[in-house]
Amino acid sequence: QVQLVESGGGLVQAGGSLRLSCAASGIRFFGNTPMAWYRQAPGKQRELVASISNSGSTNYADSVKGRFTISRDNAKTTLLLQMNSLKPEDTAVYYCNSWSVWGQGTQVTVSS
Repeated sequence: QVQLVESGGGLVQAGGSLRLSCAASGIRFFGNTPMAWYRQAPGKQRELVASISNSGSTNYADSVKGRFTISRDNAKTTLLLQMNSLKPEDTAVYYCNSWSVWGQGTQVTVSS
């Protein structure tokens, strides 16, 4: 069965950086599996942050374009999200997703 475990969240000042990791297990062809990062801020709906397709093409929410980078480490079956120039509005719980499977989330808090 597929399991996704996020890590790397924390408290950072505005302008800082964080790198989120999502360790995946149970995915037979990790390098060819569409995956994504979502986030949910308090009182708001969960929203797509970034996705990577089975061919490796990437897609970003307008709010994070140029600041966030999604990638995968196939050898470690890990999905990554490099977040730079963080803003207070990036504060949310960040979730890793593959098809219908979700991780437990990792909290990112950006202080002003």
